[in-house]
Amino acid sequence: MVDRRVLEVDGIHTYYGAIQALKGVSLEVGEGEIVTLLGSNGAGKTTTLRSINGLNHPRRGRIVFQGDDVTRTPPHDIVKRGISQSPEGRKLFPRMSVMENLEMGAFQRNDRGQISEDIDRVFSLFPRLAERKSQKAGTLSGGEQQMCAIGRALMARPKLLLLDEPSMGLAPILVEKIFGIVKEINEQGTPILLVEQNALMALEIADRGYVLETGKVALANDAAALRRDEQVRKTYLGETD
Repeated sequence: MVDRRVLEVDGIHTYYGAIQALKGVSLEVGEGEIVTLLGSNGAGKTTTLRSINGLNHPRRGRIVFQGDDVTRTPPHDIVKRGISQSPEGRKLFPRMSVMENLEMGAFQRNDRGQISEDIDRVFSLFPRLAERKSQKAGTLSGGEQQMCAIGRALMARPKLLLLDEPSMGLAPILVEKIFGIVKEINEQGTPILLVEQNALMALEIADRGYVLETGKVALANDAAALRRDEQVRKTYLGETD
């Protein structure tokens, strides 16, 4: 049987000093999937991403990407291997232009011709960025900054894209637009691990989902089943009896 797993997180325990943030988290992302990670603030969602991208190595457990153990791999090598992230809060270079921010996403690449192709791809996904390409990133609207952050992550040509709260602080109409583009990126062939507070929107576009509670996976199922789950509906979708 062919292993279609792009990412396998196996029982990771991650700490901040003496404080244990993750207590045996396991999850998988397969080829072509959007997998969403849900949970309240402090549940461990961002720490899970930080463990995967090499910013906070787990003390126990392992992380396997495309068949290779990357548990102890430094962040710059994680990006080289093909894991790219659009972080919570966007973290753009505010005094640099949109174009310069996108070029920073391709910092470790040396295939100049293909970098130009990928800039065209980002501008086709986000036409607004093409209009703003010479503008300083710090002067963009919140929605435009989010587009730029996702575009910068795509410039690394990821084999797995990590998205941390892409809808945070955006107006509802922009949230729909961003999620539509996330789905389009996935349909173009990029697997996505999506951390998102807007559980309803996340479960609409995801194939599968995991719910984290205090550093542990409390629920794991396909997205449609999670949307029907009574606990998820009450806790994360805001529904009442």
